[in-house]
Amino acid sequence: MTIENHPKPPHLTAMKPPTLRDRARLRLERQFRSISRRYPWTDRPLAALRHPRLWLVRVPIAIFFILGGFLAILPIFGLWMIPVGLLLLAVDIPRLQAPVAAAIVRGRRRLDVWRHRRQG
Repeated sequence: MTIENHPKPPHLTAMKPPTLRDRARLRLERQFRSISRRYPWTDRPLAALRHPRLWLVRVPIAIFFILGGFLAILPIFGLWMIPVGLLLLAVDIPRLQAPVAAAIVRGRRRLDVWRHRRQG
């Protein structure tokens, strides 16, 4: 008898492999946790903004951040606002989750390399 003829145990047949959308959502969640660990003061505001019922608040805030990022010549606004706005929008728009999570990972790596070079 070959391996293919043996039935799979029930705990393995019930599990479906994660879809691309699920993997992107999980990766984005990991990035949120990573940001909260690195900058603990962001934990409570990010948790509050990520609450599913607050999408009516989150989407306008995200749009404000993105538009404010394009006004970087003004003193209060800056380019830092664009990634924050995209991060908040990605919570509600699944198509944005994978690219935003990937951009966060790349940005964190570049920041770590820059800090390492600066220190020594």
